[in-house]
Amino acid sequence: MNVKGPVVIVGGGFGGLAAAHALRKAQVEIILIDRANHHLFQPLLYQVATAALSPADIAWPLRTLFRSQPNVRVVLDDVLKVDRVERRVELLHSEPISYGCLILAPGARHSYFGHQEWEADAPGLKTLSDALDLRERMLMAFERAQRVKEPEAAREYLTFVIVGGGPTGVELAGALAEIGRKAMAPDFPVFHQAEFRVLLIEGGGRILDAFPPDLSRKAQTALEKLGVTVMLNTRVSDVTAQGVLAGSRFIRSANVLWAAGNAASPILASLDEPLEAAGRVRVEQDLSLPGDPWLFVIGDAAHCVTAGGGPLPGLAPVAIQEGRYVAKVIAQGIPTGERQPFVYKDRGILATIGRAKAVALLGPFSLSGLVAWLAWCFIHVLFLIGFRNRFRVMFEWIWYYVTFKPGARLIYWKSGDKPER
Repeated sequence: MNVKGPVVIVGGGFGGLAAAHALRKAQVEIILIDRANHHLFQPLLYQVATAALSPADIAWPLRTLFRSQPNVRVVLDDVLKVDRVERRVELLHSEPISYGCLILAPGARHSYFGHQEWEADAPGLKTLSDALDLRERMLMAFERAQRVKEPEAAREYLTFVIVGGGPTGVELAGALAEIGRKAMAPDFPVFHQAEFRVLLIEGGGRILDAFPPDLSRKAQTALEKLGVTVMLNTRVSDVTAQGVLAGSRFIRSANVLWAAGNAASPILASLDEPLEAAGRVRVEQDLSLPGDPWLFVIGDAAHCVTAGGGPLPGLAPVAIQEGRYVAKVIAQGIPTGERQPFVYKDRGILATIGRAKAVALLGPFSLSGLVAWLAWCFIHVLFLIGFRNRFRVMFEWIWYYVTFKPGARLIYWKSGDKPER
């Protein structure tokens, strides 16, 4: 290796985890910094938000994951900035950490396109805290609808508006529609099916625009069969506690959920490099920064241009492959001029819509319905960490498939809190 000092990895997501694991046999000291103490399997985060899975099913403590890898030290802290001159990372609660090589994989947050004030009334879904907050909102919406006497007020609580027709929005919409009608309705005697509504708002001409048009149409048809109202070519111009202004129509709802876009971590602003519209930094073909061959940016933070000219998507497989590539460069100490460009091997994309309903694009093959759903289940379980988690998730899915009874519908009150009256 041509640099002195530890390998510092910022972020314990897919990219950071893949890089650290790939360096397990390298003679380097690794310092992994994350603001959370766990690795999160984000593709199933919406299932925690809709009470289908518990948090422990999709999250694992970082220290436990690296217990048998002695060259890794985990630091729980917030990264404030990167000082490229002094080659150190400045932290909120700890002393700065110097690096010989730096891998930035801080992930992304939801983007409100210049309207950050909307977040209070339209939360997004990126972290475990987000999922638990959404789960409590959903469960409390039914409790509040049960209490009120006016049908109009009940309808507001039972109207769920999801902004954004990408995979997260589609999966949320399908899960909410199924759980609302099949799982929650029998538990609430005053519940009326007509009052429960799920609306999916998309600014473009179709949902799941990363998929071929025919799969997008099949996904929309499947959603509509579940009772989801899909609103295409509709822009959101305002969000309040009372609802959302979609096009020229104001939709009254106490439950607006945001799934419309991503913004890269603000840490990247400290790199003094030009950032693209979503806040990502443009990297070289070896995922390093221009003029800084041992500072790498991967995952949602990197604007990595493909051979076709477009940027790579912010998907878990992209981050994993980038992490392994960077680890190989570091472990072998490959100098800049001898590095092969990073090439992403596209294994396909999948999105689930509901029970036995999904769409998948796997190489040249387009799948939909039960076959796509089974493929989605198999691939997601395969990527889960640990046999115990795989078994639990499979058991929960089988149980829900047979009974329509998700097992994580609990509301936790903090000490001193009281239920609303």
